[in-house]
Amino acid sequence: MRPVDLAREHGLSAQAVRNYDDAGVFPPTERTATGYRRYSPLHAQALRAFLAIRRGHGHRIAVEIMRAVNRGDANCAYRMIDAAHAELAAERGTRAEVATALTALSDGVPVSLHGRPLTVGELARRLGVHAATLRTWEAGGILQPDRDRSTGYRRYGPDDVRDAEVARQLRRGGYPLPQVARFLASLREAGGAAPLRAFLDSWQERITARSRHLLTGAARLDAYLTDLDRPAPAATSARDYGVAGKPRRTGGS
Repeated sequence: MRPVDLAREHGLSAQAVRNYDDAGVFPPTERTATGYRRYSPLHAQALRAFLAIRRGHGHRIAVEIMRAVNRGDANCAYRMIDAAHAELAAERGTRAEVATALTALSDGVPVSLHGRPLTVGELARRLGVHAATLRTWEAGGILQPDRDRSTGYRRYGPDDVRDAEVARQLRRGGYPLPQVARFLASLREAGGAAPLRAFLDSWQERITARSRHLLTGAARLDAYLTDLDRPAPAATSARDYGVAGKPRRTGGS
């Protein structure tokens, strides 16, 4: 098969297929006497595996996984796949923690035993962070505490504590400070937890989608590995294969 034959199945350009070949996505490729690339059904299977893996792992990691497999280092590929699943499990846990915090805050968890505002040190201990972290969050617009008129000390009321607890969970999930600040600003403007609920629902949808992409990628990779383990078939004319790399049916038995 030619590059265009592999490309057509996925709506790609022939140049994209050549680029993937040069990147190491495919097993070794034969060339004609004039230098043209010749692909087999195994290359078509490699391309399917790569495109499926890319949806769950991203382009760079997908290329690295295919390179590892093609050089015979399956364990390296498995480690990268395991890392992606561990990362997703951690993100799923962070999302669950944020949801738990939202439920607690919505239920009106008291700020303190006396209902008074918290100092920066008290809030830092409550969250398990450094006081300097809270000051950084304030500088980034995440927190907006009041000040005691007589002392100038920061005072964190119930809304501030809510924002700080949500910020802590989002930061644990790897969200950058500007994004956390924008989200909390929308939460304040809405005057309630509805934006956070919508955010959590969207987050869950992204996690679910990535889980499915990782599963699909693993299935495609398994099919490719199975084909790699099979003995090489006898040489066959390229015209005997369809776009998908499967033998065409011909008349007769």
